[in-house]
Amino acid sequence: MTILNNFRRLTNFVKPLRGTESLFVITTRSLASGWMCCGRKSKFVAPLVNNDQDGTYDYDLAVIGGGSGGLACAKEAVNLGAKVAVLDYVTPSPQGTKWGLGGTCVNVGCIPKKLMHQAAILGESIHEAVAYGWEVPSLNNVKINWSALTESVQNHIKSVNWVTRVDLREKKIEYINGLGEFKDPHTLIATLKNGSKKELTAKNILIAVGGRPHYPDIPGAREYCISSDDIFSLSHPPGKTLVVGAGYIGLECAGFLNSLGYSATVLVRSVPLRGFDQQMASMVTNEMEEKGVKFHHRCVPLSVEKLESGQLKARWLNTETKEQGEDVFDTVLLATGRYALTQQLNLAAAGVTSLSENGKIVAEGEQTNVAHVFAVGDVLEARPELTPVAILAGRLLARRLFAAAQQHMDYDNVATTVFTPLEYGCVGLSEEQATARHGADNLEIYHAYYKPTEFFIPQRNIRNCYLKAIALREAPQRILGLHFVGPVAGEVIQGFAAALKCGITMEQLMNTVGIHPTVAEEFTRLNITKRSGKDPNPASCCS
Repeated sequence: MTILNNFRRLTNFVKPLRGTESLFVITTRSLASGWMCCGRKSKFVAPLVNNDQDGTYDYDLAVIGGGSGGLACAKEAVNLGAKVAVLDYVTPSPQGTKWGLGGTCVNVGCIPKKLMHQAAILGESIHEAVAYGWEVPSLNNVKINWSALTESVQNHIKSVNWVTRVDLREKKIEYINGLGEFKDPHTLIATLKNGSKKELTAKNILIAVGGRPHYPDIPGAREYCISSDDIFSLSHPPGKTLVVGAGYIGLECAGFLNSLGYSATVLVRSVPLRGFDQQMASMVTNEMEEKGVKFHHRCVPLSVEKLESGQLKARWLNTETKEQGEDVFDTVLLATGRYALTQQLNLAAAGVTSLSENGKIVAEGEQTNVAHVFAVGDVLEARPELTPVAILAGRLLARRLFAAAQQHMDYDNVATTVFTPLEYGCVGLSEEQATARHGADNLEIYHAYYKPTEFFIPQRNIRNCYLKAIALREAPQRILGLHFVGPVAGEVIQGFAAALKCGITMEQLMNTVGIHPTVAEEFTRLNITKRSGKDPNPASCCS
């Protein structure tokens, strides 16, 4: 008998509890009945299941949303013996772009973004190759073929879509290509492509619908502008592009477009990379400016007008000087944030009321105010909007639902990387966050500029290659945050993220032997603090 079936038997006499565990002084019973012996006392681990008889519902779990988090939860649940259905439907963007199964990351997010970023890096490498002795004929004729690039990117995405559908079929997860909404707390209605309706019931329901790009309420936004939903499959070269917004999506798009040879201008409403360490954010934008990206700070868009030539005239306002600016572009890309797709779910029919002001779901432990309705991923309030976060949260939720596991998602110290021309990777607290939480006097900030070995021969700019470690001042100086701007920042920060999770200290970091010559070893060489006032520039590379 499986663990799942044992716990289904429990539902005949155990009411579901909010949360995943409660402590009682009881006599020890068998593990199969849900009681776990803990010395003289016993701990009851309440599985997140509902007090309903088997066979009442069509599915043990129904997932609304076929993105990373929803699919991860569905697959894990099936592995644990649950019967699962996944509902997924992509409403076309205002420009008509749509895509297949897999969610934002696969189709219009992490994957195509990284491929475009790689294309940009390769283009720059061709020019640098000359300094290394490669004979490259006619550098002036080196240019990107946009159609070939987007075709290659889309071919890869479609292959992932196909593999994902095959995987669901092999795991016997029912895939319903329909727009899901609640009819009542346990019933979903899926509106299929042909307009027909399909009803299904589920004991547990997971909301994993993610979000979509926000469009500012200005003339011409929806009519003429594109977003990250459209750029990776754009049928024509973007040409001279205005990017509205300076979050990570805006800066990444502006960065690879500029490196691919398309002039890029960025409108910055407040600060670049809001929520990230602002010293590091300035390093990122400094590098972008030096590469040719233009920035208009403290500016908000006013309108976008289509000219007879087919080009777009954009107007904006400087909120400090109150001066207006305008220019003509081939493409205007909006990157002004994202909103959660909760309005279309008819949450009121399910009784879900735990929503924030911006429409996101507030769900402690991924559980809403309705005990059997859960949420993971970008739809959650105050959680990192990152694919690996959604995936792990989904898997852990499935284990709590169907295997009586107790582990919850730890949303602290999650590493991430901004894939700008000079990448920025970080994990833990920013300097601003650490200062607010612990006070400047209780912190020690170790920092350094460094020189990547591969930058020397082509004489690449190294002014913005910088890293820092934010630690508590008191010994043993536990590290609170690590920040790195430079090549392959994502690869660098991933390993250090595990160390931070384990509570690494500055003493341990300094006593770690680096791999030479790499940029990652620069963390092991940190020894100068901001408090000391000493020069953080390196004197040499090998001593």
